[in-house]
Amino acid sequence: MNRTIWVLLILAVLVAVGVGGYWAGEHDVGMPASIPVETSTVTNAPYGPVIYYRDLDEKPFYSLEPKLTPDGRPWRPVLASEDVSFDGQTKALVPTAVNQSAPGRIIYYRHPMGLPDISPTPKKDSMGMDYIPVYGDEGNEGAGIRISAGKLQQIGVKSEAAQQHIIVEPVRAPGIIQLDERRIAVISLRSEAFIDTVEDITTGSEVRLGQPLMRIYSPAVAAAAAEYLYNLKLGSDEARLRGTRQQLLNLDVPSDFIKDIERTREIPLTFTWTSPRDGIVLERNVADGMRIMPGDVLFRIADHLIVWALVDVTERDLADVDINQPVVVRVRSYPDLTFPGKIALVYPHLNPSTRTVPVRIEIANPDFLLRPGMYAEAEIDTGSGQPVLAVPDNAVIDSGSRQYVIVDKGEGRFEPHPVQPGRRGGGYVEIREGIAEGDLVVISANFLIDAESNLKSALNSLTSAGTP
Repeated sequence: MNRTIWVLLILAVLVAVGVGGYWAGEHDVGMPASIPVETSTVTNAPYGPVIYYRDLDEKPFYSLEPKLTPDGRPWRPVLASEDVSFDGQTKALVPTAVNQSAPGRIIYYRHPMGLPDISPTPKKDSMGMDYIPVYGDEGNEGAGIRISAGKLQQIGVKSEAAQQHIIVEPVRAPGIIQLDERRIAVISLRSEAFIDTVEDITTGSEVRLGQPLMRIYSPAVAAAAAEYLYNLKLGSDEARLRGTRQQLLNLDVPSDFIKDIERTREIPLTFTWTSPRDGIVLERNVADGMRIMPGDVLFRIADHLIVWALVDVTERDLADVDINQPVVVRVRSYPDLTFPGKIALVYPHLNPSTRTVPVRIEIANPDFLLRPGMYAEAEIDTGSGQPVLAVPDNAVIDSGSRQYVIVDKGEGRFEPHPVQPGRRGGGYVEIREGIAEGDLVVISANFLIDAESNLKSALNSLTSAGTP
């Protein structure tokens, strides 16, 4: 009896196998050759509950409920494994076997606009933009990012090495060109006199030292000259001669007038008054036949070879300004020219209404291009003159709370580095901390790379949140 039961069971198994094999052959279904040992290996098949529904044509439309396209097709359900996990209970966006890819290998492609969508193969979004590849070693690069060579060329990335530079840090201050007070001469007499004739000299004329200005008749000068000549002819002693000669000198007559008396032994009716210095006539207050009194200003002459730029330095910049610092001055009349000078005096008083301090700058003016009253702008070089580690100023990104640069690591890899900037000037900014000499920093398209890095960090934080 038992033997009969076993025979019947064997026959039933054989029949079942034969029927199953016949059905599989008829329907072209292959039977598995072996059962895998590692059942924990993750495949690319989506799994998990439905998170949301997406447009069937891959358009950026999403819904929490099932929905149909205008032509009646149902939207595609997106399972938990296909989306970023927010509850920390589902697997990461990318299977574990893929996440452990070797460095440099593309592990998946993410949406170019940052939407929560990835693909194991290259694809385009609804607007025709390529999905961005994510490499296996990007997860170990912190806040770094990798950009393909083609995209680097498209966005125009340029890098420059951090090097030693002398930072020129000018203090700019507005002001006005003025005459040098020490180079102004006023011509006046010490006695009553009459103007006989005035030379062809007017306001604005340029005169030289010793050039005749006018001829004068002075009764006081004539009387002193007569007494001096009398003692000369009489052969008076030296003391008396010195006394009478000194009377003429006290009247400030020209020395040539006294020499003519000693040479000709005659008293001229009038004498010539000459220019005491080189310069330009600022005032002429005389005319032929005019009577003048002691102390009247007859001429005012100023030397324009050296002028002042009197500029106003703000209270904030005053500590950086000192005597003998080099200065470059520009005026509106000659925008393409610069006039070098140096600080001669920092005035001791502050203007309370403008909170500025006047600073005097001496400037050579051999061509008389600088005229008193011109508006001027001074650039005072307050730099130390010592080279410091610096980068171009457009390489530093200021987020408000911190400053950083994008360091080019080579082969399309970039990494933001926080830095401590210092002085700025001449298109460069001093870097006191954060990078070393020779590090390549991005100076063009760094804002695009920074945006890409921030997007990558945000996606990494989301995907890491869903990883158990």
